[in-house]
Amino acid sequence: MTEAILEPDLPIIDPHHHLWDLRPMLPMFPEPRHHFIAALVDNAYYTFDQLHAHLTGGHNIVGTVFMECGAFYNGAHGEAKKVVGEVEYVNGVAAQSASGIYGDLRACAGIVGHADLMLGSAAGEVLDALQAASPRFRGIRHQGAWDADPEVLGPPFHAPEGLYRDATFREGIGEVGKRGLSFDAWVLEPQLPDVIDLARAFPDQPICLDHCGTPLGVASYRGKLHERFDIWRHNIKELALCENVVVKLGGLAMAFCGLPDEGPAAGSTSEHLAGLWRPYIETCIEAFGPNRAMFESNYPVDYWGADYQVLWNAFKHLTVGASADEKASLYAGNAARFYRIEELLA
Repeated sequence: MTEAILEPDLPIIDPHHHLWDLRPMLPMFPEPRHHFIAALVDNAYYTFDQLHAHLTGGHNIVGTVFMECGAFYNGAHGEAKKVVGEVEYVNGVAAQSASGIYGDLRACAGIVGHADLMLGSAAGEVLDALQAASPRFRGIRHQGAWDADPEVLGPPFHAPEGLYRDATFREGIGEVGKRGLSFDAWVLEPQLPDVIDLARAFPDQPICLDHCGTPLGVASYRGKLHERFDIWRHNIKELALCENVVVKLGGLAMAFCGLPDEGPAAGSTSEHLAGLWRPYIETCIEAFGPNRAMFESNYPVDYWGADYQVLWNAFKHLTVGASADEKASLYAGNAARFYRIEELLA
């Protein structure tokens, strides 16, 4: 899909993308592959070169934030600290981008890693090691996605049910807060009350809800997006009352959501995608306000439903009536502030 770039001068910080090599994992998932694994086969190796090609494809991407994805763990650090390997790797990519030989954009200017918060207070040692691994380290994500239907998530995920309510997990969250780090939360739409409860229990902890709370349109949820929309909207509004929480506007092109259901072969236009996503994006912006929401690519996962350039065009269709200040916040300013990379906009 090739489209003319809308508002090509608008500065964008992409606050959510991955880098990985999934090829060693693919033999673990025999045919027929779960929809999520099938969506990633064509992107099993997503490098800086591929990322850079997307970032320089026409939209004015000035910087990015890397989001943990279980890549490049290093067992030499020990079991609990093997996650440091991911941050070390990404810090190297960030240094490569910051060299300037690839242009002015700064990929991975912020790095969100992973620490197992079920270590409780012992997670503090892991967090210290992550901070020591890169001056770009900003926080962690410990995903809590779970559903009673195993077909929704497939083999790669399935956090324990009710993880964010667990007392030991919350000891770990306390260690995150002590260090002034951010926390990214990824759950599925029916789990939004868990994030609400967590945010209320830790009102001083900066929390980012990923992917609009991940509406579900697959497996036992297929055909139920409309039916569950009011439940999702109610929980989004409740979560938005927690002033320590921001929301990422994106992730809706994941296979989990079914928006679109056809996947990349359909070649959806940005206008079509904007129509599918409008109820979710506009509800989130209305609930959180333009100063606590940020557009994200979630690449390469969102390649399932949208080319990188088409994806950002879709977002721009949705903000055509926004003011210049609102666009500056939604596309760059809020991400810069939350992940403490304001220098990108200096």
